[in-house]
Amino acid sequence: MSMASRIFPMPLHSVMLLIVWLMLNNSFSLGHIILGSVVGIVIPIVCAPLRIPQPVIKRPLKLIPYTLMVIKDVLVANLEVALLVIGPMNRIKPGFVAVPLDLDEHLPITVLTSTVTMTPGTVSAELSEDKSYLYVHVLNMPDDENEIIDLIKGRYEARVKEIFGC
Repeated sequence: MSMASRIFPMPLHSVMLLIVWLMLNNSFSLGHIILGSVVGIVIPIVCAPLRIPQPVIKRPLKLIPYTLMVIKDVLVANLEVALLVIGPMNRIKPGFVAVPLDLDEHLPITVLTSTVTMTPGTVSAELSEDKSYLYVHVLNMPDDENEIIDLIKGRYEARVKEIFGC
């Protein structure tokens, strides 16, 4: 480990801490710059052992079409849920479905569960202890729950796996 990476284990965090320090004190005096720099160096050094290593995004350009797809899905699902809620209540058939996961890292699972939760009509309810199943509450459960499983696995999980290179 180089000397620079020991002093600045998280350089972006150090810079952000300095900026926040200066903004909170509303002063750009030399004393505040020095004190903010010390805070920006010491806090990341103390917190570095607490960091949990996260998987690297192997294909960052794949995030762009994924984000656009999720935005489109959220808009379409908003309309579908609005029409469902405005209509007769007997058309709503809520239920739970267990979606088997092929992901095992925390960050890709978090991205997937956040995507499912952001899409109206579905909510990520729980992750099994062994991280092999994601339990999802569905506002309008189709007759065959495999439709929901296939949608989540094919549309979202496959792309998350692609982004993270899982």
